[in-house]
Amino acid sequence: MHLNLSELSPNQIYHTMIQTIIPRPIAWVLSENESGNFNLAPFSYFTAVASDPALLMFSIGKKLDKNEQKYNKDTLTNIQTRKDFVVHIAHAELVNELNASAANLPYGESELDSASLSTTPLDGFRLPRVTEVKIAFACSLYEIKEIGNAPMSLVFGEIHSAYICDSIIEQQESRNTINANDLNPLARLGGNDYASINQAFTVSRPK
Repeated sequence: MHLNLSELSPNQIYHTMIQTIIPRPIAWVLSENESGNFNLAPFSYFTAVASDPALLMFSIGKKLDKNEQKYNKDTLTNIQTRKDFVVHIAHAELVNELNASAANLPYGESELDSASLSTTPLDGFRLPRVTEVKIAFACSLYEIKEIGNAPMSLVFGEIHSAYICDSIIEQQESRNTINANDLNPLARLGGNDYASINQAFTVSRPK
């Protein structure tokens, strides 16, 4: 089958992309609203983009707030206002909690409560991390770019520190090595499908 994207609707293109660009890592983003409550939401248009400075990026699609007649998304609003946030890497055992945090709740209500999750202080950072995760990045807003016809908001975050659970990290010479099988990170597929790592393997890069 050959698909000409110019003949497809934006919705058809979206579903084609999310079912073919797989697996995708998931940014589980904690942010804070003006009332001091925490918002927690997953985003699978997500990747690392630079190491000097350490930058990651995730994409937020805007949804129309019918009451205010403007585009609004809690995570984007919070980051624009507060400038800091925490990106978590969820493991497969947290799939139900992560999925629950994707629900559209009224602004100000916390997904942490609906997903029965707790928070723990993140050393040297204003915001906490989700207690149950094994990896969390303390980030500040680096830049937001608006792209596309929708449009989409590309949020670039600078990573200032990282929490990594001792059970998944090993020291090898001058590098910290993460055991991917022990982490068992959750990945996004198409539709309502997720995946976990069945087996990680090593292949030496050519010189």
